[in-house]
Amino acid sequence: MKVVILAGGLGTRLSEETDLKPKPMVEIGGRPILWHIMKIYSYYGFNDFIILTGYKSHVIKDYFLNYYTRYSDITIDMETNAVEIHEQRVEPWKVTMLYTGPDTMTGGRIAKAKFYTQDEPFMLTYGDGVADVDINKLLDNHKKSNKIVTMTAVQPTGKYGALNIEADGAISAFSEKPKGDNSWVNGGFFVCEPEVYDYIVDDELTIFEREPLENLAKNKQLNSYKHNGFWRPMDTLKDKNELTNMWMTGHAPWAIWRK
Repeated sequence: MKVVILAGGLGTRLSEETDLKPKPMVEIGGRPILWHIMKIYSYYGFNDFIILTGYKSHVIKDYFLNYYTRYSDITIDMETNAVEIHEQRVEPWKVTMLYTGPDTMTGGRIAKAKFYTQDEPFMLTYGDGVADVDINKLLDNHKKSNKIVTMTAVQPTGKYGALNIEADGAISAFSEKPKGDNSWVNGGFFVCEPEVYDYIVDDELTIFEREPLENLAKNKQLNSYKHNGFWRPMDTLKDKNELTNMWMTGHAPWAIWRK
């Protein structure tokens, strides 16, 4: 099963980094967040990726074109122009990169993948969020639902600490950044049947999270997989720094391949 990754947005709230690179190429511990996402899927045996690029797409293409030499030990003879590879550090990945335009919305980007996914189910996620989602359980849940699309539903962490205040004003409990108001939100990590394309207009203005998902829900074809574990988008520089600290200190819940 192929894994389609949305990687073409501007990432304006992370402009400190995205002036020079697309958001999925912003690094966590020296590796792009896109690499981290691909490692999650690869851990479960999904190694065929379709990356939907847009803004500064050449940065993503250059990264994978040079991946072989980037992470291998090499000797270059400058006189003869000979290159000797000593130790290879590569992934078992097949990576297809599709340029979908700098301003195309999510639905329009996904529509461009139709030729490559053919008439088969596929995974779909965003190129800026990591989680310790059990992909096998997600897939099983999708198959049992008999729906066209399964969305991973998550409860994001709140922005502020929560207080339990007694009648006399005493604080009886404090929770640092608990989960929000118990509402579930779109966490990405979708599984899609090929019929999903019937809901997507091949137009650069089509937003997947609007009419396509709304109509799927209206037709009772949108399933949820509730994920109670770790999930974190990288929307701001603060998010990036927190994820990097988790990685560098060995406390990165999404890095299941490390365990």
